Amino acid sequence: MSKSNIFLFLFLGFAIGLPLWAINANQYSREGVHACVGECYEAWKDETGGIVAVAQAKALAKAEASPEELGKAAYIGCIACHGANGEGGIGPALAGQPPEELVAKLVQYKNGETRGTQSALMWSQASALSSDDMNNIAAFVQSL
Repeated sequence: MSKSNIFLFLFLGFAIGLPLWAINANQYSREGVHACVGECYEAWKDETGGIVAVAQAKALAKAEASPEELGKAAYIGCIACHGANGEGGIGPALAGQPPEELVAKLVQYKNGETRGTQSALMWSQASALSSDDMNNIAAFVQSL
């Protein structure tokens, strides 16, 4: 057996064996423990109105939320570097900066512009933000 065949054999054994091992390693003994079906689902649906009602309630709550509330949810990705209260840390302090300035900086990062030594970290963060997200984050930071 050649070395490439041995490698292929080992790779296939691993690729097939790992999922089978994971299935056997499941800590739950009951079938369907991860799903709510039958009577369980019907009870949940009676209680909540079902999937559509839950989705509509979430959409309504988001539509009625203030920019600060929406910004707080989006700011979660900022905490590690800028601090829970915008006090800074790895990244600069955001608290006290005018909202227009924060939005302008986020737009620059989203456009791939270099603003400092940690710009590469911010490019990926800002790339996922919409204009509304940026304005909401700025509104939240202003409320800190």
